[in-house]
Amino acid sequence: MDPQPNNPLHGITLEKLLNELVTYFGWHDLGRQIDIRCFTHDPSIAPSLKFLRRTPWARVRVESLYVDMLTHGKQVI
Repeated sequence: MDPQPNNPLHGITLEKLLNELVTYFGWHDLGRQIDIRCFTHDPSIAPSLKFLRRTPWARVRVESLYVDMLTHGKQVI
């Protein structure tokens, strides 16, 4: 496996990424940042992961928000 030092998503699972976003923003603010039903109506990790894995445009938006969070020094422990 080739290392990807310039790719902030390398080695990060979608589940870990989503958990960190939820920890940082909370479901309510995450739903305001990315207006998709799985974040705004009865949100939970499992259905959100299922939706994101099947919906490329939504996954791109979530990954982009995560990279923005990292870029602006807002890492979650």
